[in-house]
Amino acid sequence: MRETTGFWNGGVDSGYAWARLLLSLLLATVGGVGMWSVIVVLPGVEAEFGVDRADASLPYTATMIGFAAGNLLIGRFVDRYGVTFPLAISSAALGSGLLLASQAESLLLFAVLQGGLIGFGSAATFGPLLADVSHWFARRRGLAVAATASGNYFAGALWPLLLQAIIEDHGWRTAYFVAGLICLALLIPAAFLLRRPPPSALRDAQDLAPISDAPSRKVALSPGALQALLVAAGLGCCVAMSMPQVHIVAYCVDLGYGVARGAEMLSLMLFGGIASRLLSGLLADKIGGVPTLLLGAVLQCFALLLYIPYDGLASLYMVSLIFGLSQGGIVSSYAIVVREYLPAREAGQRVGTVITATIVGMALGGWMSGWIYDLTASYQAAFLNGIAWNLMNIAVMVFILLRTRRPQPALA
Repeated sequence: MRETTGFWNGGVDSGYAWARLLLSLLLATVGGVGMWSVIVVLPGVEAEFGVDRADASLPYTATMIGFAAGNLLIGRFVDRYGVTFPLAISSAALGSGLLLASQAESLLLFAVLQGGLIGFGSAATFGPLLADVSHWFARRRGLAVAATASGNYFAGALWPLLLQAIIEDHGWRTAYFVAGLICLALLIPAAFLLRRPPPSALRDAQDLAPISDAPSRKVALSPGALQALLVAAGLGCCVAMSMPQVHIVAYCVDLGYGVARGAEMLSLMLFGGIASRLLSGLLADKIGGVPTLLLGAVLQCFALLLYIPYDGLASLYMVSLIFGLSQGGIVSSYAIVVREYLPAREAGQRVGTVITATIVGMALGGWMSGWIYDLTASYQAAFLNGIAWNLMNIAVMVFILLRTRRPQPALA
């Protein structure tokens, strides 16, 4: 029997699936504060604790490590038990972590809270949500995954502006405290609105058509080899991506433009990333995840090159927008590639593993850029380092594309 798509039947591509997508987008936007808040407070933390740029970058690195571990571990639980309870528990960790971090009296304690509670707690609103949403769509899966992933960029575009406004009047500690309260008030109740099982679990009870677990594309690689290549690609692209995203605020401070201008550039970058992510989702539905990802990687490399000669205020605004428009769809495309090439029943684990690699890349790149800055007193070499890692990502994706066989025809 062909699956129907009434609103309340909970089927693939149904009205309920779109409503669930909107709720997931809200969760991702609120929960994304864990990734972006530490970037905004980096200059204040550096000044208050009297540390150099590399040490001040350690809380961000810890956040990304916790975020990576959370995506990997929570994704496994989502495959088995659904998204609600892992999301609720993680949200409690995120909110309490922000409250506790607002009272931290040392850089070490601040970093531990960023990694152990804030980073880990934020993870549930990214990779696990992408995997969950992917089960609810077939015809528009690329768009749905990209839209959910855009929540992370909405968070990056909106939270820095809100936090910076609070920081200017009350300091970074109050900003963290307010963010913690917002997370606890919104995320935990919203998680329980996602209790309905995915369509694969409902089909027997509702006489829905069987949902194929088979990949829609074939590649001349074993699942393990493909997973390893995706991990390498994710690491490379995100070491490169982290340079502007993590250090744009500090870069603007060094150039004399101030924290506020850096926060505005970060928001502009991420608003561009939202548009890029949605367009990439639409494109992936047409041409597939690997070509879409490869296009994003090439454009990101070009945008990184532009940061080297252009450091004027107006130029940096423009280059930051170009960077956002170039790279926004890269990370969400990995989830689409996993669903195209690997079994659906392993989506949470597989997506979590690749997303973990991208986050490790962000963590490594964030620290590495600070370390290179301390060695050279300039970010120019850091941009070149990012370009080199980006080229590795491009090479891996070209290899996968060359090994891809013709896609199987869609089943009626």
